[in-house]
Amino acid sequence: MAFPKIGNLAPAFTLTNQNGEKVSLKDFRGKKHLVLYFYPKALTPGCTTQACGIRDSAEAFEQRNTVVLGVSPDSTGKLQRFIEKHGLNFDLLSDEEHKIAEKYGCWGLKKFMGREYMGLIRTTYIIDKSGRLRHIIDRVKTKTHDTEVLNWIDEHLN
Repeated sequence: MAFPKIGNLAPAFTLTNQNGEKVSLKDFRGKKHLVLYFYPKALTPGCTTQACGIRDSAEAFEQRNTVVLGVSPDSTGKLQRFIEKHGLNFDLLSDEEHKIAEKYGCWGLKKFMGREYMGLIRTTYIIDKSGRLRHIIDRVKTKTHDTEVLNWIDEHLN
């Protein structure tokens, strides 16, 4: 799979959030920057660290006119439990059939403990107000993810 090209319009999507509501890329066009981050599995250590960093930086994202959405192959029920357990203050989207992950080029072959399997590759996309893909982070560090994203936005979008 290949990533979408920076500078092009980001691939369109409509997914269901933890509350069963539809969320689409077009909902943000002309209004806010969008950080779309794909993570493998809710309620796991690395994904929790990453999500809690975003939660704790909510005010900084808001000051930058930026919305953050997390996307995983988890069910909406599991996403709701993740939000409740960790007090997350942003939407999580369910991509159970990984169709959007495939469009964004972050569904692929993974290796873990000598085993190979298809899965979600942790990747972040920064999309500007016009809906154009501006940046891809494909080597996400869960502990510093929020800071890395905010620094990039400060340097390029504000």
